[in-house]
Amino acid sequence: MTSGDLISLLNEDTSIKVSSTLEKANGKKNLIDNNSETCWTSQQGLPQFIQLGFNDKVIPKRLSFTFQGGFVGTRCVLLIPSEGSEKKDWQVLTTVYPEDVNRRQTFDLIPNRPKTLDNGVTTLKLLFEESSDFFGRVTVYDVQLEGTKAAP
Repeated sequence: MTSGDLISLLNEDTSIKVSSTLEKANGKKNLIDNNSETCWTSQQGLPQFIQLGFNDKVIPKRLSFTFQGGFVGTRCVLLIPSEGSEKKDWQVLTTVYPEDVNRRQTFDLIPNRPKTLDNGVTTLKLLFEESSDFFGRVTVYDVQLEGTKAAP
């Protein structure tokens, strides 16, 4: 599969939940509004998270973030629902390590275990376990997720 085969998995139908929001002006809607002037900022304390929900099953392949330097989630664990779990039990898909910089950072999502994404997922949780901010705040200007639709 080439990068040309990937589609954006985020759109106006994507549900977004976050662990906290510092103030209403810096809310979760800013994560996918394609406006480089707006952002989501968490309150202090770790961990923080962004949870994405999809109407159809998807297979995420590539994740991009633009953080505010000094407020970067420097260890981000990507979680998916455990297979057959009725409750929201999570399993680790992979972990990425963003740098403390202001530019877009892109990560290929390679599952820790082969076949983890074979059936696709309807939810993805980005769990920030560490932050470059002393108080554990995270500021994200933009998040993009690319992949494919899962087979029905």
